Amino acid sequence: MKQSCMEKNPRLGKVGGQAVIEGVMMRSGEHLAVSVRSGDGSIQTKTSTFVSARQKHKILGFPIIRGVVAFIESLRMSFSTLNDAANLLGLEEDESKFEKWLKKKFGKSALDVLMPVAMVIGVALALVLFIFLPSWVASLVSRLVGTDIGLWNSVIEGVLKILIFVGYMVLISLMPDIRRTFEYHGAEHKSIFCYEKGEELTVENVKKQGRFHPRCGTSFMFVMLLIGILIGFLIPFENAFLRTACKILLLPLTVGVGFEFLMYAGKHDNVLVRILSAPGLWMQRITTREPDDSQMEVAIASLKAAMPEEFPAEETAKSTEEHPEPAESPEAEA
Repeated sequence: MKQSCMEKNPRLGKVGGQAVIEGVMMRSGEHLAVSVRSGDGSIQTKTSTFVSARQKHKILGFPIIRGVVAFIESLRMSFSTLNDAANLLGLEEDESKFEKWLKKKFGKSALDVLMPVAMVIGVALALVLFIFLPSWVASLVSRLVGTDIGLWNSVIEGVLKILIFVGYMVLISLMPDIRRTFEYHGAEHKSIFCYEKGEELTVENVKKQGRFHPRCGTSFMFVMLLIGILIGFLIPFENAFLRTACKILLLPLTVGVGFEFLMYAGKHDNVLVRILSAPGLWMQRITTREPDDSQMEVAIASLKAAMPEEFPAEETAKSTEEHPEPAESPEAEA
């Protein structure tokens, strides 16, 4: 009965988002809003519209394929919204000589140049830490024991991946700025839960909600790690470079399967979903923190701005509306 009720709830999966610098991004359909708490205490909001490539090309909406497309769009959108948040906070107002030189030579700000560089470095680091390093350690263990460890190869790799992921998240959570971002992450989840339950979006109602959401990017990353372990069983090579090459080639399949599970988990509640979602929900104890009232106000403002049809009369202290050419966009993520 519980599962049936969840499937009939039209609000489930309708809105999602992510935490940004001193704020929250929310997306619903083609509408996207970024809201931040500025230095003077006011809430600044920027809205825009986006059309996913899956809506323009039917084949990109097929299962598995749509997950790969959504993942790529999500990466692009993440950096775009981080840039929007920085602009709303006025972080580019005090330009250095280097930033002025960049604008003069390339017509771009420092953030516009550094964001793509950071993305490339981040992807490269992720491939080394989560794919090559575990494979190399597993092959090293195989050489040390002097025998083929077979299926244990994938088990060792999987354990190392999880340890690296958890360790990394714990370490960065100790940074004050990251901790505040995790608090906004909690505000995002709580406000989405409040909306999905059909309650009025007020700070008091949002405060009552839980901060662990099954359709979170943290859960997605953990599901990808678990799926990667299963796929590792199918790779016959022990050589670290060959295993790494195979895993990179199979990465779209890993992402696609993980996406399908995340979408299913966001709309269903049964024993299987609860078991598979548990590791990701546990990790959210690290990646989300309890927000304060002002942070929940920002999340509410962003959610309402992203749903103009449902909240047409809601306005934030300052809102700038953009209507760019239709662009590819990510799947909404809680």
